[in-house]
Amino acid sequence: MSINNILSQVHLLSHIYVEGSILIVLLWILIKKAASPGKSNRAESNETDLEKKINAWNPQPLVSKRLTPSTSLANHVVESKVGKNVVLKGKSCINFATHNYYDFNNDKGIEKVIIDTVHKYGVGSCGPRAFYGTIDIHLELEERIAKFMCMEDAVLYSYGFSTVTSAIQAYIKSKDIVFVDEEVNFAIQQGLQPTKATVIYFKHNSPDDLERLIIENEKKGNMGKKNKPRKAFLIVEGIYINTGKICNLPRLIDIRIKHKIRIFIDETISIGILGAKGRGVTEHFNIPKNEVDLIIGSLETSLAAGGGFCVGSRFVINHQRLSGLGYCFSASAPPLLSAAAIQALDRIDKNPNMLMELRECSIKIHKTIANSSLMSYFTLRADEISPVKHLYLKDDFLMHIEQQECLQNIVNYCISKGVALIVASYLDYKERKTPKPSIRLLASTTVTDENINLLKTVLLDAAKTYIS
Repeated sequence: MSINNILSQVHLLSHIYVEGSILIVLLWILIKKAASPGKSNRAESNETDLEKKINAWNPQPLVSKRLTPSTSLANHVVESKVGKNVVLKGKSCINFATHNYYDFNNDKGIEKVIIDTVHKYGVGSCGPRAFYGTIDIHLELEERIAKFMCMEDAVLYSYGFSTVTSAIQAYIKSKDIVFVDEEVNFAIQQGLQPTKATVIYFKHNSPDDLERLIIENEKKGNMGKKNKPRKAFLIVEGIYINTGKICNLPRLIDIRIKHKIRIFIDETISIGILGAKGRGVTEHFNIPKNEVDLIIGSLETSLAAGGGFCVGSRFVINHQRLSGLGYCFSASAPPLLSAAAIQALDRIDKNPNMLMELRECSIKIHKTIANSSLMSYFTLRADEISPVKHLYLKDDFLMHIEQQECLQNIVNYCISKGVALIVASYLDYKERKTPKPSIRLLASTTVTDENINLLKTVLLDAAKTYIS
């Protein structure tokens, strides 16, 4: 037999082997499939069980039902432009309810600048600051704020609430320890949660309690070792929005220096209010700016615009441009708000008498209430020069919800008589320590002696009606 014949037979056998193997595999698959009719049934059965579980699932509500009866979240619908007067339920009322300290909302000069800004830039921005969201007027406002605050640099945020939360998270990490006043606002509380840092609250506006806690933690070794200290922070407010009290900054600075702690001050209320030129609590107490690591402020209170800012050294502020979540991932503020803030800063800078007028009004409101028969029904809490004041029921035996309802009835009565007030609103089940229910009073330069006397008279009538 020749070699060619042998090769041909080998080639033929290999083809037969390959094709036979394929045929056997196909037959095996068909037989296996035919022998497993229960598999599809099981799949159908599993799908049926899954549908039953889905139908039986009862999801938890996204919002707790416990919030429903809370009167502190009652809405007041404003039917007019906010100014000295505000229309509520069809009635024009003297405005003691909003942060309208200098009535910039009705400033015709600011209004014209805003209109011109809308014509030039439009009404919004196209993205975050680092992605085509930076407009020249943003840079102008940052430079203007830094100059106004006598600091090296400033960074803008488009939303006031996110300013303090983002700033906290940019610097404070899980291994750090933070000392915080127990009455700080909700934004600070929310900013601390994601950091996972050790948070220690001290008694409201009590430097003595703060130092006691610091020394206590130093002895326990919670502040780290001498060769490797744990980063420690102190967070306070210039004027506490929940109490109207001014922080004791001189003592806090002494403690900061003594125990080598970084200090952040939230000046949401105190910017444009305290100090000879409105530069805040550091100017009020004549504290050098370099003694404070970071100042956080809002454009939504005294400046009547929108958004917030942080000021500090250039090194500290540049860090936020890379790690401040509210800065990096939020669309930048509308240019019209930056224009309004610049104009408001100019007016405060050029006319410091506005600050004196507001303080005089705040003192008059404070003394008028404190020296009247209202003190038989209420407790007044605030510093005299603070434009934010709180009235609490003197009766401490009422339950929390009963106090809220009583104060809400008083507010509704005052509105019906032409005086706009508001019950301070809190997310009762989210706050670390829910503040005691109160009526929040806010002063402004537009308020007259006659308005203050009307406030006292109406409040007294309401107290006699609703407080037994």
